[in-house]
This record gives sequence, C-alpha cells and structure tokens, in this order.
Amino acid sequence: MIATNYTQVRANLKSYMDHVRNNYEPLIITAKDGNVVLLSEEEYNNLLENNFIMSNRAMTDHLDKSIASLVNGDVIAMTLEDLKRFEKEDK
Repeated sequence: MIATNYTQVRANLKSYMDHVRNNYEPLIITAKDGNVVLLSEEEYNNLLENNFIMSNRAMTDHLDKSIASLVNGDVIAMTLEDLKRFEKEDK
C-alpha cells in the first residue's frame, strides 16, 4: 500500500488512479483532518462480496466444509470435459 498527501494526488490524479487500478494497490491519501483510501472499483467490489459472504453463516459453513474436504484430500480432479460428461450422465 502506498501513501501520499492530498496535494500530490491532486497534482497527479490520473497517474495515481492508473497505479491503483493497474496494480490492485490501495492508495492512502493523507490530510490534516484525516486520511482516506482510494481503491479500484474491482477491489471495492471484492471487499463487499467478501463482507457479504463472511456475514452469512450458511456460506461460511459451506466454505469451511469445502476447505476441510480439500485439506483431507476428499476431492475429485476433473477436466471441464469430464464435468460436462458427468452433467449429461446425471440428467
């Protein structure tokens, strides 16, 4: 994460926006009355999605079970073609 002051951001806004967007790196903009953080839209949407998932008990339980299955080796590796065949057979 990089930090700079308001004056630098104002003078180089496009450059800072490009850096944040292209490098997925938040920017802390410092000011005397408090700091703000500049995020790319994609990064912001990811934060909202993660917050939603983590606030939903059913989703976190499902993720925990999935992670445990992976750690325990209770998974089946399939190619996309295998999965498509499996879906056709299941119908």
